[in-house]
Amino acid sequence: GTQILVFDSPASFLENANTESGSHREAAAAQQSQAHEATRKVLAAEALVEQQRHQSLQAMQRAAGANNEIAQAEAALSGLDQESVRLESESSTAREELEALGQQRGQVKISFESVTERLQRLEAEIVEMRNTLEQKRLEENQSRRRGDQLRAEMATLMGRRTSLEALIREHSYSTDTVKNIFEVNKRRNQQQSGGLAPVGTLADFLEVDGQYEAVVDEFLRDELNYIVVKSWDAAEAGMGMLQSEVSGRATFLVHPNDAQAAFPFAEGMRSNTATSNGIVPLKDCIRVLDGFGKSLEVILPKLREGFIAPDNETARHLALSNPQSFFLSPSGETFNSVTVTGGRLREQGPLALKRDLADVLSKLEAIESELSQNDVATLALTREIAELTTMLDSKNHERRDAERESANTGAALRQMEQEASRIESRLQQWQIAASRNKDQRQSRQDLIARKRDEASSFEAERSAIEARASELAETITSLRATREELQAAASAAAAALAGIEERRRNANANFEQTKRLFESQQQRIAQLESQITSASGEKQRREEETAAFEAQHTELTEMRAQAIAESETLSAEASSLRASMAELDTKLRALRHDTEALREQRAELSAKAAKLTSDLEHLEATCLNDLSVEAITLREDESIVRIEGDPLHEEEEASRALKQRLEAMGPVNMMALEEYHEVAGRHEFLETQRKDLLESIENTQASIKEIDDVSREKFDQAFTVINDNFSQTFTKLFGGGQAMMRLTDETNSAESGIDIIASPPGKKLQNVLLLSGGEKALTALSLLVGIFQYQPAPFCVLDEVDAPLDETNVGRFARLVAEMSSTTQFIVITHSKRTMEQADVMYGVTMQEPGVSKIVSVSLGGRSKGREARTAA
Repeated sequence: GTQILVFDSPASFLENANTESGSHREAAAAQQSQAHEATRKVLAAEALVEQQRHQSLQAMQRAAGANNEIAQAEAALSGLDQESVRLESESSTAREELEALGQQRGQVKISFESVTERLQRLEAEIVEMRNTLEQKRLEENQSRRRGDQLRAEMATLMGRRTSLEALIREHSYSTDTVKNIFEVNKRRNQQQSGGLAPVGTLADFLEVDGQYEAVVDEFLRDELNYIVVKSWDAAEAGMGMLQSEVSGRATFLVHPNDAQAAFPFAEGMRSNTATSNGIVPLKDCIRVLDGFGKSLEVILPKLREGFIAPDNETARHLALSNPQSFFLSPSGETFNSVTVTGGRLREQGPLALKRDLADVLSKLEAIESELSQNDVATLALTREIAELTTMLDSKNHERRDAERESANTGAALRQMEQEASRIESRLQQWQIAASRNKDQRQSRQDLIARKRDEASSFEAERSAIEARASELAETITSLRATREELQAAASAAAAALAGIEERRRNANANFEQTKRLFESQQQRIAQLESQITSASGEKQRREEETAAFEAQHTELTEMRAQAIAESETLSAEASSLRASMAELDTKLRALRHDTEALREQRAELSAKAAKLTSDLEHLEATCLNDLSVEAITLREDESIVRIEGDPLHEEEEASRALKQRLEAMGPVNMMALEEYHEVAGRHEFLETQRKDLLESIENTQASIKEIDDVSREKFDQAFTVINDNFSQTFTKLFGGGQAMMRLTDETNSAESGIDIIASPPGKKLQNVLLLSGGEKALTALSLLVGIFQYQPAPFCVLDEVDAPLDETNVGRFARLVAEMSSTTQFIVITHSKRTMEQADVMYGVTMQEPGVSKIVSVSLGGRSKGREARTAA
């Protein structure tokens, strides 16, 4: 309502103003207090809201943590599902591999059994082939030894044959007179003088049964030395030889084919002696060769009347009853009438020699036939041995292949069994892992369910907190509105109080102007105290708010630090787990790789062991074959030095080389000594030839060196002289200048080239190739003249060398040729008149008629002193 102030006086007015001012000040203080209370309620509500928000944040964080754990559990569950699928897939694959491996193992087992059976069969075949090969080698050695024996016998027989043929050919069984006759006749035949020409002795025309050879040799000793000739003229020539050149006596027997014979030889003559049992006529024991026939019975009475008795008594009895006949006893005595002739028999007469020669030839023919058959058999055995060796090598190679295949198959079978066991072990491991994975999946699912329940409870709590926070926010909004109203009322009361104070001051100014300063100071003091009180309350509220904020900040900082620490701990744990898993995976891969390497190494060692077993069996068989000693005996022998590595390989190569050399040597050669002497003689001859060749080579090299030295000396001398001549001739032709020859390699003149350096008048020294055509021609002519001056030639042909020269140089060229024509005849082909003027004779070719060339010659008689024309078609 409206207030009506009645001022009775300035003092009352001041008192009324003070009273009104006090009431309004109390009202303003009350309004200010209400406003402060409203602000405090707002701050408390805001603190409660902040606390609800913090609780909501914590609930949301716990829910987020639960969701994260759920997500991790779900991811782990997904990984476990994938792992389960992988394990199932790998288990299925492993089962399929195990099934396929079982099939392969069955096939490999069948193959292994087949290879083992084939290996056993090959072993049996190899043993059989080795036995056969040993038998064939034994037969071959026997055949070779038999061949060597036959060759030795054949060499002996050939020597015996040569000796017998020489004895028979040289008539060593004859008397000295007969030998001399044949020797002189041989010399005459060599000198082409003709004469005797004997056919031989009578012994050459007789063959006697072997059992009577010695008896007949003694009985017909003189008759067998009869020299058989073809005619009486030859006999007379022989008689003349006995009288002139040969001393002694000899009997010549003219061959029955001679036309001068005057009685029939062919009919023969009969003996008057009757034969009885045991008596053999001598003529029946002798076979006559080459035309004598039965004529010897006429010629030789002893042959006609000779008989062989079985013993001495019979021979003596028959000799007494048949005095005209001769009876021979087996011991060599000859009974005739009342005489008996005897003595020691000759070792070998002509008939025995012929019989020995026939025996030797027969044996030699038989031995040659047997040797040929033996060589054929040996060659066949060698070929069979080579074929058997080839077959044995093939079988050994096949056996080694079979052993290698067996070892590989066995290793593969064992590897497959190991692989099957490994796959079964992996299946068991995978089944255990699948069971463990199933348990982990169940625990993960339980954890997910539990965490979902926790997350739901956290979400519900957060929703409730947010609902309460919403209600508190509405309360705070209403409290803020109330606070604002109260603050507005307090402001209005303060404004009214300010107006009243203004009026009071105006009144007081009018009433107590002297006290205005004092009152003003009092009012100012009161106002300051009010402000200080208000400021103190505001400061207290601000300190409370600051303390609340600091507590909240400290709590949030601790929660943040705790969360960061937990995060770092979890991250470190996750990193360590990842590192551990990576390290375990690396170790697992390394262990798997080592396992595979060890498996491969075990397979290689198994194959190597099988190969070593095969090599050991081969070595044992080789010991039995080559040394006839078991390998275990050699191993037990401590005196044998054990070697290995490179020395073993070297010794094996040396043994193989020695075996090859031993096989290449072949059987023992019985003729080796003779062949050695022959080769030694040949070597001595070749060594002499070699020494002669070496001496010839040394002499030739010395001669070559001497020739080189002389050639180099001659070349140097010729080069110096020709170079001087060339320089002088060049200066003469060019009317000055200089030229010279220079070696490209002065240290080796034999291999050096020659450069020609020329400097015509007015030019510098340069290579001849840089001169003009005329200068080149004159330079070449200068060199040619220099050579001719050193070693003149009978003639020289120059073909248009003056063509590139001018008139002056042509004149110089012509004069030079004219000067040198005293020692050399020059034939110059030219078109230059000045050159022609220097010639003694000119020849020209013309064609006066088509197709017919004519040569025209002009003799200038010493440069145009006379001429004579001559033509020719």
